[in-house]
Amino acid sequence: MKKIRIIILVTCCFSTLFIYSQTTKNKTTMTEEKQYPKALVDYDDFKNLVLEIEKERENHLLSLDAFLKMSHEKNTVVLDSRSDFRYNRKHLKGAIHLDFTDFTQENLYKLIPDPNTRILIYCNNNFDGDPIDFASKMSFPKNAPETQILANRKPIMLALNIPTHINLYGYGYKNVYELDELVHINDARIKFEGTEVK
Repeated sequence: MKKIRIIILVTCCFSTLFIYSQTTKNKTTMTEEKQYPKALVDYDDFKNLVLEIEKERENHLLSLDAFLKMSHEKNTVVLDSRSDFRYNRKHLKGAIHLDFTDFTQENLYKLIPDPNTRILIYCNNNFDGDPIDFASKMSFPKNAPETQILANRKPIMLALNIPTHINLYGYGYKNVYELDELVHINDARIKFEGTEVK
């Protein structure tokens, strides 16, 4: 009789431990499956910004001569938003820098405190003749059957100027102008600086 009581007691203890462990496991699983709020991403906000600046942007595209002339005027900066790596290697002389991935209200305000400052921007797709430091950003159709039509299809340009312009505008910088020409890096009118410039 005593043995049976001990067996029953041990069985009860193990059962209790098993139930407790399952309950704890379920609570942990419930915690891991917590529902989070939506990410801070809003496609409609971005789309609305694009539509808002679309017509205005047409009047903010500059030839190289106009770009260079404006760059010397008061309350004007040239902003390079390419990666730190690319900027450090080669950039337009006098350009200030903030990597596009580091764009925040605070970082931009530290760099350009006055939102009325005229900001001139350029990107890799503005320069020809240096595929390392100014590698063009474009997409060609892939994984599609090759046809005469696809073979003649224009690549999609993915230049950094456009998202830079849109984001600057969204952060309150409305006085933004883009270089609108594909300039050869050996053009005597431009000067570069950086670790790769002799």
